[in-house]
Amino acid sequence: MGRKFFVGGNWKCNGTFDEVKKIVKILNEGQVPSQDVVEVVVSPPYVFLPVVKSSLRPDFHVAAQNCWVKKGGAFTGEVSAEMLVNLEVPWVILGHSERRLILGESNEFVADKVAYALAQGLKVIACVGETLEQRESGSTVEVVAAQTKAIAAKVSDWTNVVLAYEPVWAIGTGKVASPAQAQEVHFELRKWLQANVSPEVAATTRIIYGEIERGRRNKCL
Repeated sequence: MGRKFFVGGNWKCNGTFDEVKKIVKILNEGQVPSQDVVEVVVSPPYVFLPVVKSSLRPDFHVAAQNCWVKKGGAFTGEVSAEMLVNLEVPWVILGHSERRLILGESNEFVADKVAYALAQGLKVIACVGETLEQRESGSTVEVVAAQTKAIAAKVSDWTNVVLAYEPVWAIGTGKVASPAQAQEVHFELRKWLQANVSPEVAATTRIIYGEIERGRRNKCL
């Protein structure tokens, strides 16, 4: 059986209550294939998760844009995986390139977050990607392989993981990877999974391209 298509939208730090309601209305009126064919996930800012979840059509799902690396406690400003589970939010985005680049999240830290979120029952969109300097130096494959390797070292069950190739140089710059560039990295990631995790994981794991912003879409490849 082929991999189910995955379409996602990350709204990032955008939107007001009224804007969010308008977006949800548009989504609810959209015509898409059944859940057997495509999985649709949208990721509003934290403060809008409950309203989006309660008003979004049931065949679409919500994702948080991040979560903390361990159980909640004295971590001001963070949101724990347990909180997301309590809100019945099924998905979380981790390792987004903005968090890696701007907030300094290391490969190992992202991997720990992925493993913890999975252990709490969340599904994870795990992001990997290179900077412009790394691409221009020819180290794209090396970089995304190292990021994936860190995750693989902490994760044994890939059933609930979607890999998102998300080049840093395409974040907020107006630049996007060409289909050929994205497919090349997807091919290398799948080859890496086959050689270093298992042929089954390589065959079944969905790998998407994303700079995923409001109004833009991803699907599995």
